[in-house]
Amino acid sequence: MTRVLVVEDDAQLARALVINLRARRYVVDAAPDGATALALAASEPPDVLIVDLGLPDMDGVDVIRAVRRWSRSPVLVLSARSGSEDKIRALDAGADDYMTKPFSMDELLARLRAATRRTAAAPAEAPATGGRVVTDEFTVDLVAKKVKRVDRDVRLTPTEWHLLEILICNPGCLISQRRLLQEVWGPTSSTKTNYLRVYMAQLRRKLEVDPSHPRYLITEPGMGYRFEP
Repeated sequence: MTRVLVVEDDAQLARALVINLRARRYVVDAAPDGATALALAASEPPDVLIVDLGLPDMDGVDVIRAVRRWSRSPVLVLSARSGSEDKIRALDAGADDYMTKPFSMDELLARLRAATRRTAAAPAEAPATGGRVVTDEFTVDLVAKKVKRVDRDVRLTPTEWHLLEILICNPGCLISQRRLLQEVWGPTSSTKTNYLRVYMAQLRRKLEVDPSHPRYLITEPGMGYRFEP
């Protein structure tokens, strides 16, 4: 059965969505705020999310961005915000569809069916489950931002974490040196490849059994790096 996470702070609307979805044999979880939504998404990974943007503790766009760190589940935005800028922000953050309130329940259900069909037809891309990436040597918790190796916490600097997060969220993909430098150190550092050599060496010493012959954090000389799950 398809699991849906409804992220909506309007209790009456959330209840209506839960009742309608459960009547159609969806498994439904509901969250009234962003923090609860992220905790639920990590503990019970949903097949699809319905997200309001106007949440009491954070913007729904931030929820989408956080979920996208580990999940490729479809995200349908359901919001009273109808401006094109809001739609663009949500879609750029990783939303798959956008509906404005008031809305037709039949249309929402149709869009939900379409989203789940697309997911069923697509191959799985990420090795993460519930926000965790597990290898034979270490485990990365993308929600808590923690790394463990043989049940011991591995201390990473913020820069090391950012670099690792980009790589493991794109398993098997070559990430260019330029992209990594710009995302981690900013647009003015796009040629400072020595930064990458230093920090990748540090990550390998902390995570790889044999840092000189890495199994997971692979260098493609002159091009970039990739995480091999």
